[in-house]
Amino acid sequence: MFNRYHNVIKEIGLFLPPRIRSMVEKLPFELLEQAEEIRLRHSRPLMLHWNDGEAYLGKSGVVGKAKDAHFVSGEDLEKTLELISNHSLYAFEEELRQGYITLPGGHRVGLAGRAVVEKGKVKIFSNISGLNIRIARQIKGTAERVLPFLVDRATGRLFHTLIISPPQGGKTTMLRDLARLISDGVGILGQGQKVGIVDERSEIAGSFRGVPQLEVGIRTDVLDACPKAEGIMLMLRSLSPRVIVTDELGREADADAVIEAIHCGVTIITSVHGSSLEEICNRPVIATLLQNSYFERLIFLSNAQGAGTLEAIVEGERGLPLFSSQSKGE
Repeated sequence: MFNRYHNVIKEIGLFLPPRIRSMVEKLPFELLEQAEEIRLRHSRPLMLHWNDGEAYLGKSGVVGKAKDAHFVSGEDLEKTLELISNHSLYAFEEELRQGYITLPGGHRVGLAGRAVVEKGKVKIFSNISGLNIRIARQIKGTAERVLPFLVDRATGRLFHTLIISPPQGGKTTMLRDLARLISDGVGILGQGQKVGIVDERSEIAGSFRGVPQLEVGIRTDVLDACPKAEGIMLMLRSLSPRVIVTDELGREADADAVIEAIHCGVTIITSVHGSSLEEICNRPVIATLLQNSYFERLIFLSNAQGAGTLEAIVEGERGLPLFSSQSKGE
């Protein structure tokens, strides 16, 4: 536990100006273990966020009132950006188009400010007014509970699976751990399988310069910062995965690529934002996939008892509940 705390301080501290770094270093162990985001907003209090709470940060660490917090200056933002980009923002131009920069350790820095648009697409961000440092956390074992529901006991085949949860509800953590378990191989699966991760937003594997910073399995290949539809097709053509894992379906092209992969005999494990089946069925792309029974298992997560609370597992085609937290008294 202490080593993880120390590593987060070490990894993130390298990219913070000295006065802000000293405030983060004063955080108690228990709080930093829960921390998900450090928010720097121009002329506003420096803040720490976790799943169900937040705190203001000042010279002494956590302070009780916003007025006692450190108010982020333009200089703070400028120095942080210089450290993050090694004094060369243009070297990160491709990532900047996506609105974030990935740090060693898989941590990500989201950007707020003025978007410079060219031909209908974001070219770069300028006049940065806010930075969101999202702390990458690998929670191993989160998928062990659901994996038995995703395997055909007769054939050993994995079912096509859709994970549904609200934002920051644990979808990506679940996808990452499923990829690791399937790739490394566990008892119910036997030998591990080749896994391909199409990581459009660099969140599943947390890649830095193309190298995964989080454990995603020994038989796993990652296409980092690659659009889902294109990445799935690249995987099918050149990397021969048995399972493809990707996050947050949304576009029609994503659905078309998922259908193509399924027809090629590849298992798809993916996710979508939503709080209920009714909600996601209001999205035409997802509704089409569900109505045609492409997904054989639906996993519902929530924040009820912290991110990744398992609410239900449902058989896709018949809507048969396989697991319910309510029926288990959870």
